[in-house]
Amino acid sequence: MEPNQTVYINNLNEKIKKEVLKKSLYSVFSQFGKILDIVCCRGIRLRGQAWVVFAEVGSATNALRQMQGFPFYDKPMRIAFAKVKSDIVAKIDGTFKPREKRKRAEPPPAPPPPPKPQQTSDEPRPQKKTSVEPHNSTPSNVLFAQELPDDCTDMMLAMLFQQYTGFKEVRMVPGKKGIAFVEFADDVQASLALAALNGFKLTPNDSLNLAFAKR
Repeated sequence: MEPNQTVYINNLNEKIKKEVLKKSLYSVFSQFGKILDIVCCRGIRLRGQAWVVFAEVGSATNALRQMQGFPFYDKPMRIAFAKVKSDIVAKIDGTFKPREKRKRAEPPPAPPPPPKPQQTSDEPRPQKKTSVEPHNSTPSNVLFAQELPDDCTDMMLAMLFQQYTGFKEVRMVPGKKGIAFVEFADDVQASLALAALNGFKLTPNDSLNLAFAKR
């Protein structure tokens, strides 16, 4: 299939709710470039499938190569380039033509998926009470993530960090919003993950804020 801006993904876990699936796909694929749209369908025939539309062909190509077979909610993703140009891309480049009849297997248009994060500016963030030092302090095999969006889950973080060797688990802090601990097998593996993901865009408005947890 000729490379284009849209990748088609199947073999997705059919038990995952549509909105959760969109957010999780955005968290995993946004590292490769700007995402214009993500389409997931609820129909029985289209369950377990999704389309991710990038702004650049290069981003889609890198995503396909690096994420092929990636374990996503306990199932390896199968990725290919989409057979046809996405409507949103056609509208941008001026080639869009309304279709009189739409094939059943083709997903309906959907608004850009990255959901607006809940406003948390008025909520107090844990300060000083957490056992944390700046990320340039003594390395540790445990990373501390803070200022996470309210709808961020341990599963979403795990899918992001499990790309790195030595990943063990993600621990959310009960009763405290916006923070989590990510454990690796040793200090070196944790350092590599921190260097790669610190500042990573979880949503268009929220970046991953990482530091070494104090021993």
